[in-house]
Order: sequence, then structure tokens, then C-alpha cells
Amino acid sequence: MNINTVKLAYFSPTKTTETILHDIAKGIGPETLDVIDITRSDARQQPLKVAEDELLIVGVPVYMGRVPALVGEWLNALEASNTPAVCVVVYGNREFDDALIELKEWITGQGCVPIAGAAYIGEHSFSDSGLPTAQGRPDQDDRTHAEAFGQAIVKKMHSVSAISQFAPIEVPGNHPYKGKTTLWDVNFIAVSEECGQCGICADVCPVEAIAPEDSSRIDEVKCITCCACIKSCPQNARSIKPGPVNDAQKRLNTNCKAPKKPEWFL
Repeated sequence: MNINTVKLAYFSPTKTTETILHDIAKGIGPETLDVIDITRSDARQQPLKVAEDELLIVGVPVYMGRVPALVGEWLNALEASNTPAVCVVVYGNREFDDALIELKEWITGQGCVPIAGAAYIGEHSFSDSGLPTAQGRPDQDDRTHAEAFGQAIVKKMHSVSAISQFAPIEVPGNHPYKGKTTLWDVNFIAVSEECGQCGICADVCPVEAIAPEDSSRIDEVKCITCCACIKSCPQNARSIKPGPVNDAQKRLNTNCKAPKKPEWFL
């Protein structure tokens, strides 16, 4: 079975999921690569339709052990018809819990046929130089693993002549799903006097929670604690202040030091 077109669809506020998916695509080496970056809110307003002769690779970060709720809303509009698909989750060196099985079952319900799944490690969104967790991940070993995963996908697809010949893939997870889909509504970002109101933080926010005219104004209900604004600030003017997010940051730094390894499921 040959696939000439690969579609990458990902939500990636801090670019870790984006990096992994592009490395997987590099291993596949398709004739045509279409990229659907649903990190921006306007992009999530556009439904995706994929065909049987295309390969869809969906990548999401793990939030509270689950698929981010706003990604689920976009997935509900996905239209597929026996489309081969690959599910990828990226987590911050704690656990990926039920996110992978949830993603697999979500896209199956939209008409996809999952042929592979994988879990990779990315630097945790709460990580910083003072309290790092999985700092620098995905590293070169992760990226090499992702490229090899792409090559393994090609080999698997070439082993059959029709999508109906694929056996269902098994991935770890629980029924019912554990973890939470509701995030904290918390004022956790400190903005220092170094802020020059450049607007980059507002531009990278995937949920438009930052006022473009005043970056210190943050809508706590909209905010999904992705920390993209903190990591993208050119002046390092944004940081996590004392409170529940900082407490979680400390726990992660203490309890999640041992590097996890990526896994794939074929």
C-alpha cells in the first residue's frame, strides 16, 4: 500500500510536538506534505477532510493525562473515510496516561484507521532554567527515534495492499479514561518591568488569553497554562510566580528527573 500524501495535524504551543511530527514525516519521505498547525485559534475554526489515499498524522501534547479539550473540539469536525492514521502524544516526562488511547479512539470515531501510535517526551511546559523538567527534549536521540518511527510506518504500509488488511493496534490506556480535561483557572504569570510590550506573547497564545495592548492582562479562564508566552518572551520578562503552578513545577522537578524514553506501537 503506497501513500503519496501525508498530512501533519498538530497542536504545539511550545513547538515540541511540531518538532516530533516533522521528524516522523522526514522518515516517511512523502511526495507531498501538508501541514495543518491548529495551535492558533483561527486555524481550529477550519475543519479537516482527509481521503483514503492519504496518511494523517495527528500530534498533541498531554494535558493532565488527556488530550487537550480544545483539540477534541477540533477533532469532532474531522472528516475521514478509511483514512490510515498515526496518533502521537508528547508529554513532559511524567506519564502520558490515557492520552494516546483517547486520541486513537477519537480519530477512529471520525473515520480513521489507526495503524500506529507513539509517545514522545518534550520539555514540560512548566520547566524553566531554575526548575527544569525534561529540559532540551526532544533531544537528538528523540528526533532520531522519530525519524526511525516514520521509516517503520512506511515498512508497515508496504506490507499490505489494502487498509482492510491492517490489524487493530493496541496502545496503553484505561477505560474509563483517567486524568482531567478541565484546567486550572489561576493567576500564575508574573510580568516584570523588563516587558517592552512587543506583543509576541499575545501572538503566540493559542487561546487569545493575553491582551495585545497590555501583556500583563491575562484572561485566567481562557488560559490553558501552556506557558508558550513565557518561553517565547525575548526579554525573559514573564515567569511563574508562587502558587499552585509553581508548586506543581517543584514537584515535577523533584519527581520526574529520570529521563523517560519514547515508545512506538505498531
